[in-house]
This record gives sequence, C-alpha cells and structure tokens, in this order.
Amino acid sequence: MPLDSATKAELSDVYCEVAALAGLAQLKHFGVYGVAIKNQQLLVIKKNQGPYKNRYDLPGGSQEMGESMQETLVRELLEETGLKVLSTKNSRVYSAWVHEQERQVVTHHIFNLYDVELDKEAQKLPEFVADGKNDSDGILWKSLAELSEENSSPLVLKVTEEWGNNPHVEKSKIYKNWKVIKNK
Repeated sequence: MPLDSATKAELSDVYCEVAALAGLAQLKHFGVYGVAIKNQQLLVIKKNQGPYKNRYDLPGGSQEMGESMQETLVRELLEETGLKVLSTKNSRVYSAWVHEQERQVVTHHIFNLYDVELDKEAQKLPEFVADGKNDSDGILWKSLAELSEENSSPLVLKVTEEWGNNPHVEKSKIYKNWKVIKNK
C-alpha cells in the first residue's frame, strides 16, 4: 500500500529521532544541480572530496547568500564543468539520508535538480572557488547503465531512477553504511 505524504514525513522524523538516540550527528545540506543527458549518457563530475569522493556526482552545489536557485546553478556548473548554462527547465526537489560508514554522521541531502542545456565550449576549471578547493576533478559523459551505488552519488542514482521511470522516484532513500571511497 502506498504511503501518504504525512506518513512519509512521520517516518523521516522517526529516522532522525533514531539517529539522534544512536548518538549520530545530523547535518542538512541543500544544493542545486544540473542534469544534462545526451545519447543516454549523463554529464557527471568526479568528486575529489566529501562523502561522494571518487564517485560520479552531478555538477552543482550550495547557494551563496542572495543567489537565486538558477544563479547558483549557473555559477556552480561553470565552476565544476567549465561549461555555461544556456537554458534550464523541469525543476524538481528530492532528498536522501546518507549515513557514512566510518563516521557518526547522518547527512540529510536535499537537492534541487534542473534539466540543463550547456554550451559546448568548456572553459578551464578553477582550482579554487569561493568556498575553497574545487571539489570537481572534471567532467565525463557516462552511460546511464554504468551508474550504480558502487560508483555514484545518491543524486546520480536519483537521475537513473527518473530515467528508468521508477514509480517511486519521489520517495526519499536512506543510505545506511555509506562507504566513502578513499582511493581509486
């Protein structure tokens, strides 16, 4: 039986309470990300730090003070891919809970996705950006069929769910014992 939105919210609250009782620190992260697909390949970045290190992730990131969602998207995509955003459409919001295997931390990652059309001419990636070292090691086009929990972030996995017409795509997922890949 499908859960209504009130029950889903209650379950996420229960998970947060259980995490708190277990002594896990709880973090929230909100970001804006671009989805570019051509010939059944997804534009991804290779992360070089954080819980998605050495995994494929969507280009994007956190808002700076005063930025709109689309301004954040344009800035982040340029920083992480070197590509300019030409157009955006189909804004949608998802979330995932990520419990890192070796840390007592649960991150509630809320992400706003936009389908994007990008300029074909890439600029050089900056080594440093406004909030520190650039966490992108550049871009790749990866076949949607190649992307899995072993090599991708929850954001990328959500896009593969969308592409596969998963009827439960709107459902938040809990990633218990998330493995941060230290060496690749």
